[in-house]
Amino acid sequence: MLPSFTLETERLLLRPLLVEDAGTIDQLLNDRELASNTESIDFPYPAGDASQWIDRNRDRWKVGDAYVLAICPKNGGGLMGTVELNANKRHHRAELSYWIGRRFWNQGFATEAAHRAVNFGFAKLGFERITSQHFSRNPASGRVLEKIGMTLEGTRKRHIRKWDQFEDVKIYGILAHDFRDKPPRD
Repeated sequence: MLPSFTLETERLLLRPLLVEDAGTIDQLLNDRELASNTESIDFPYPAGDASQWIDRNRDRWKVGDAYVLAICPKNGGGLMGTVELNANKRHHRAELSYWIGRRFWNQGFATEAAHRAVNFGFAKLGFERITSQHFSRNPASGRVLEKIGMTLEGTRKRHIRKWDQFEDVKIYGILAHDFRDKPPRD
């Protein structure tokens, strides 16, 4: 059973995924531009994949392998995206990833959600280190990571193949003692 809790920010509620989120996820992810900026989202997004993805992630949560949270506005309304911590329990670290539906871009929601998820990872899950990565051609994701205090650690050239194109990837990281719930930078 998943815990019934929410994490809050000034404008957002982050909560475990629900079966009823599948339709919204299917709709938001069926966006070529959004998918092109991610490693694992296909386009067109296969109808019904969200339900299976939710089930897989509920199972991963139960064993502590991943913590996927729906990003929702506090003032009501549905899911806007997700934020995720993929755990490496042996090494006490996690990888942060997130996506936001395109109509919610450029409003600070990714930064707010990512910051709160990283705080949760350090304060409640006990990670020592959290990393993240983004395609070099997507500097907006780099700005999100820098705003939450992550440091650019390097670039992996032609590291990921997305739609028959090799992509350079920027790698970021932060240690627990460097985070300490600092507010995100503007």
